[in-house]
Amino acid sequence: MPAVCPSCAALFSDPTVESINSSCFCITLEAGAIKRALASQLVSPDVFHLIEERCPNLFSARPVFISTVQVEWMRELIGAIESVIALPDYRDQILVASAPIAQHTPGAVSGVFFGYDFHVHEQGIGLIEINTNAGGALLNTALARAQHACCNSMGNPLESMEAAQLFEDRIVHMFRAEWDKSGHAGKLATIAIVDVNPEEQYLYPEFLLFQQLLGRHGLEALICDPASLRWESGALYCKDKKIDLVYNRLTDFSLADPASAALRAAYLADAVVVTPHPQAHALYADKRNLVLLSDPEQLSALGVPAAVQQILLQGVPGTRAVNTGNADQLWKERRNLFFKPAAGYGGRAAYRGDKLTKRAWLDILSGEYIAQDIVPPGRRAGGSAEAPDMLKFDVRCYTYDGAIQWMAARVYQGQTTNFRTPGGGFAPVYQIGPAGNRIDALTPLACGVCPS
Repeated sequence: MPAVCPSCAALFSDPTVESINSSCFCITLEAGAIKRALASQLVSPDVFHLIEERCPNLFSARPVFISTVQVEWMRELIGAIESVIALPDYRDQILVASAPIAQHTPGAVSGVFFGYDFHVHEQGIGLIEINTNAGGALLNTALARAQHACCNSMGNPLESMEAAQLFEDRIVHMFRAEWDKSGHAGKLATIAIVDVNPEEQYLYPEFLLFQQLLGRHGLEALICDPASLRWESGALYCKDKKIDLVYNRLTDFSLADPASAALRAAYLADAVVVTPHPQAHALYADKRNLVLLSDPEQLSALGVPAAVQQILLQGVPGTRAVNTGNADQLWKERRNLFFKPAAGYGGRAAYRGDKLTKRAWLDILSGEYIAQDIVPPGRRAGGSAEAPDMLKFDVRCYTYDGAIQWMAARVYQGQTTNFRTPGGGFAPVYQIGPAGNRIDALTPLACGVCPS
């Protein structure tokens, strides 16, 4: 294994995540590493060609570093949020204000691939949002397989392969667990990966990865547009195949679009397992929930213990619903706020207050928006040591049943993550131990290849 490279000297001279993120210029992915990983993993280089053609900025050139303390803060906050969402009074309060379909409880089905998105900084963390159909998890296993050891303080590169394999096994187990929780008889056999015009979706390559992964485990997976589904004789069909479970990638969270009619009917009849489902989105991902989760008065009214409240109030940025009553005050405070639509996704129609125009403000007032206190994103050096270019990053925790399964960073430039930044995209995450003299990969993963 190569000796410590000059770029990593900060690991020992100034062992903070901020200094490492700003001064480590190790190259995470050598040329062709992802292509070789996909080819060997899937016997499917065509998937790589599709990624290369459609998503050239999907994978970042460098890893992101966070501390073990930050990891523990994220874990504690996720646990605190899960404990509040489990409260009957919370569920009743949220669901009565949600679309009627959210009141349908699909047995004990939890919902796959929740994503808790964080900004991290030296003094703490800030939960940006919760997603209930977070994409990119399987793409990150391909990224993990492409890693190589950077320097002596990095982990064994073989461990990244083992970690990726373990995560893939957990993914398959997760879908089987959803089926078992639903109470349906028999074994899970067919899964439909459903999204609108799936072949045109940015992350369509990931749909193909899911199809192949599930197929290797004896599960038939079809990639379907919701309009191609049929509700017939008490069952849901895609083409001539009866569907047992729908892996739901739709942003039609309440299944209200006409194209979702068959899926909606099958879901309400409990004829198919839908995961994630509309109730999960209402309880977790509606951004108006962040108002409650950051409000000590509402938390106290729900009977949330003081210790849990402290975790929530430290980790969930102050959030307010935008309305005519507070519009003038929010406009005055806008430079310290980020505005998001309550049912938004992917950073669409979101505005940083200091960039806000009067016209955009009128759009905000006419819609359902929340205003969230700004928590600065992490910073990661791009470019080279001679010509550094500071990019932003957030950290996504993929969870199931409240447990973190995987962590990945998203490196970007601009207001929100966009996968359009050269040098940006998904990045592996490493945690730095409290002594500052080692790097432990979270899953674990390996870092990269130092410049020669």
